Amino acid sequence: MKISLIVSDLSSRGAGRWGGAVRPFLLTQALQHLGHTVEIVGFDDSPSSSFAVPQVKTHVLPARGYPGFVSSACQLLRQLDGDVVYAYKLKPSSFGLGLLYQLATRKPLFLDIDDWELSWHGGDRLTYRPSLKQLARDVLRHNGGLRQPDHPLYLKWIEPFTRNAAQITTHTQFLQQRFGGVYVPNGKDVLAFDPSQYDAVQSREKFGLIPYRILMFPGAPRPYKGLEDILAALDLLNEPDLRLVIVGGSPYDDYDQQLIQQWGRWIIQLPKFSYDRMPEVVSAAHVIVVPQRDVSAAKAQFPLKLTDGMAMAKPILATSVGDIPTILGSTGYLVAPSHVHQMAETIQHIFEDFDQAQHRGALARQRCVDHYSIHSMATRLEPLLSK
Repeated sequence: MKISLIVSDLSSRGAGRWGGAVRPFLLTQALQHLGHTVEIVGFDDSPSSSFAVPQVKTHVLPARGYPGFVSSACQLLRQLDGDVVYAYKLKPSSFGLGLLYQLATRKPLFLDIDDWELSWHGGDRLTYRPSLKQLARDVLRHNGGLRQPDHPLYLKWIEPFTRNAAQITTHTQFLQQRFGGVYVPNGKDVLAFDPSQYDAVQSREKFGLIPYRILMFPGAPRPYKGLEDILAALDLLNEPDLRLVIVGGSPYDDYDQQLIQQWGRWIIQLPKFSYDRMPEVVSAAHVIVVPQRDVSAAKAQFPLKLTDGMAMAKPILATSVGDIPTILGSTGYLVAPSHVHQMAETIQHIFEDFDQAQHRGALARQRCVDHYSIHSMATRLEPLLSK
């Protein structure tokens, strides 16, 4: 079949940030693995700078606020011609357009939910009760809130329409419990992320990391991701050769600069790398850290950096939040969220018996191959499409 995947944000702050590394492109690889043809259609606020995904036809349209969004949305709907439309994210700019296409064509609509979008705006407690003056600003100003296609109010309105999807897929049990559907955890390209293809010492030398014991966070820093806890643990240990390497930095705000101002002596920041270079970057780590905090935004997410480290056979230090314990099984090191002393003790324990830590990393690699590969992702999707 041909499957049209609608992605609300293909910009460098959204799905375009890591190229083939994030959820819509993992879905694409899994669907292609099953023999289907996939096209990606979506929005970017600077379409001329959009990336290209090898072997995937991509249509990128200008992201606009209302009323210009109506024109962009009409262009997107005219581009769709899949036998199945697969909306990525529970947003009006993806699922909402999928509903319109379904209404017009009677073709089946799938919905993939990889985040609880309302969790960023107060969750179920969200209310919108503006004064008349504020309402006028939100409607009439060029950048008014209600002119944004995915304003929190619209996110709340669209949630009940999930019942109109032919199939729902989620990547965490938290989201499955909230929205139903089928659990399809993220898959990793375990052929690309293959530790046998890289020499860790050479990689550390290449990136200027050779004098240090490296804790690596290969993602975008956000407060709920717990980097402050790891850095506080490094303060407690106060061992001069330990470093936290942050790859890419935050595309959303200056949070990484705030971290550097307070804990700069422990931080090395590497630039953003293309997806095909990330295995080499991850190979330079001694340990991958995923110190998520116990908040709804973290529970709803499947940390891709977790399977980056697992696939590359790295020891993983993570917190017991959301699906992380299930994903890791007994192959990593789990600590309580925000428990700085426990993190410090575990870092010390890992390096005191690093041979054992590397053995756990090898087990993590095998677990990733068995349960969190593109092949295993395709296996979960196949019965949904065969219906």
